[in-house]
Amino acid sequence: MNYPVEGSCQCGGVTYQLHAAPLMVVACHCKACQKLSTSAFSITAIVNATDIEFQGALAEWCRTADSGNINGAKFCPTCGNRIYHFNPDEPDKIKLKPSNLSDTSLIQPTAHVWVSQKQAWYTLSEGVVAYDEQP
Repeated sequence: MNYPVEGSCQCGGVTYQLHAAPLMVVACHCKACQKLSTSAFSITAIVNATDIEFQGALAEWCRTADSGNINGAKFCPTCGNRIYHFNPDEPDKIKLKPSNLSDTSLIQPTAHVWVSQKQAWYTLSEGVVAYDEQP
């Protein structure tokens, strides 16, 4: 993959450039991520905050995760497309929602989390680390 890779929300009001490969790509099967993605799981690419640049206004929403950590979300205020999550206690990491990248070939999970809540019909890929909850 050649970097930077461009990304944007559905309406184009928020754009960004990812300048380096993610540290890891996680498929989360928790019920909150199922609601977020309206699917069986949500994909997250963990990236260094210094490896990404955003343009456009972002709105914010936060919730407390089962772990007790704050799970902040940044999204486009126009189309509502989720762009990334963050934990205020870990400002050096961004949990990018990479499905809005122009090249989605990097979206290959290196781990599955919260498989204790996964949809019964979904089969995990062999060879990918899986955790019942959050490691």
